[in-house]
Amino acid sequence: MAEDTEAGLWNEALDELAERRRISRGMGGVERLAKHRGQGKLDARARIAYLLDPGSFVELGTLVGGAEAPADAIVMGSGKVDSRPVMVAAEDFTVKAGTISSAANAKRYRVADLALTDRVPLVMMLEGAGFRAEGSHGTRTPTDLLAQAACSGKVPMITAVMGASAGHGALVAPMSDFSVMSAHASIFTAGPPVVFESLGEQISKEDLGGPSVAIASGLIHNVAPTDERTLDLVRLYLDYMPTSAWEYPRHVAGRDDGPRVVDEILDIVPRNGRSVYDIRDVIDVAFDEESSFELQPDFGRTIVTALSRLGGHPVAVLANQPMVNAGSLDVDGADKASRFIQVADSFHLPIVFLSDNPGVMPGVASERRGILRAGARMFAAQTQCTTPKISLTLRKAYGFGAMVMCKIPFDAQSGVFNFPGVTSGAMGAAAMSRSRKSDADEAADLRQAELDASYRASETFGGDELIDPRETRNVLLHTLERALHRRAVAAEPVSRTAINP
Repeated sequence: MAEDTEAGLWNEALDELAERRRISRGMGGVERLAKHRGQGKLDARARIAYLLDPGSFVELGTLVGGAEAPADAIVMGSGKVDSRPVMVAAEDFTVKAGTISSAANAKRYRVADLALTDRVPLVMMLEGAGFRAEGSHGTRTPTDLLAQAACSGKVPMITAVMGASAGHGALVAPMSDFSVMSAHASIFTAGPPVVFESLGEQISKEDLGGPSVAIASGLIHNVAPTDERTLDLVRLYLDYMPTSAWEYPRHVAGRDDGPRVVDEILDIVPRNGRSVYDIRDVIDVAFDEESSFELQPDFGRTIVTALSRLGGHPVAVLANQPMVNAGSLDVDGADKASRFIQVADSFHLPIVFLSDNPGVMPGVASERRGILRAGARMFAAQTQCTTPKISLTLRKAYGFGAMVMCKIPFDAQSGVFNFPGVTSGAMGAAAMSRSRKSDADEAADLRQAELDASYRASETFGGDELIDPRETRNVLLHTLERALHRRAVAAEPVSRTAINP
């Protein structure tokens, strides 16, 4: 009889728990969810379900906020992506516009804290209006940004902006290693009503912080047409990363992970140093087939930054893009490259530098934007990183443009290679002829000296080897496999040092 009584008491408690969970998982209610989905968006719980392996999500903080604010406008917990653990949180716009209360702030802090404590990636999905106007934020409650900042360089941090994201909630995006947004999303410091109140400007969410703004500013790396495709990019990014800086990226065997000659490269790279070509074509043929994922393709376009695989090993590829301003280093390209190098170094991705540039972008506009500051920041990031570095120059690399692309001899590279006819030095022959006011004979001599430079450099051991372009993949693969032997030493997280302008 006592057992029946105890069972009955348990049943009452469990029924109440189930009912409270049901209310919480109902989010903002049927009408608000229907309106949300009618805009072509997934709701917060559907986003988590889509990202994670089926059945792997375990929620934390389900009952925070009670019936008045189910889950307190942010769903959080842990799950798996491709069988590897992650922490995840999704702002729920159907509950109080996804705003952040003091309790929701604690949930945001906790999800980041657990990611760092357990050394797993953190994925944040944003669609919220910032702090909730409830007058309860004056206490010494730790801001979630402290925990998020502590994750930097230790666990991969990914932000997916899935709707309008404003104020405090949006601040995790610029701290993340990778940020991506849906085409219908927007992100800003303050929304249109605040902008109008403060500045008298009337502006739409899209014009204030839509993809055209967020991509152009460098805040967001990539954009996708729908919520689903946005989350596909999150999964793709995680595939190249280790779960934390205490681990190494996974080797993935495939049908194209062995050596092969790349005859196609002779048709891609023009012999004439002034002709343009798309460096992406070189990446496509030299690295494992269909393994490359370009980050920030529409920002800093003079440089291509991509995650790829070489022999099944994840690598970071940093390449000059001759199609854009001849591949000259500009401010946006340098800023993009600096961030990319730091993330690759933090998570032990070897970096392959593909150089083909005439140097740093000159001119008044470039100087006013701070090209020397941005270039120096990239140079510091490149020289300070400890992950394996491999340098290949395809046609040219002049001045500081060569230095930032890891072409200085004995700069801790595992390999320094050049194609025949590579030209380098302080400046090209044409520029030098103009600066020296050379006559025709001297100009011709300077040009010939430039063409002979790669052989003279090889004769004095200016690089490890002058290679046949068709050997590119095999040389890079052989060098990478040798360099990876350093992983016999236990991995330790890289201490990411801020590089100030």
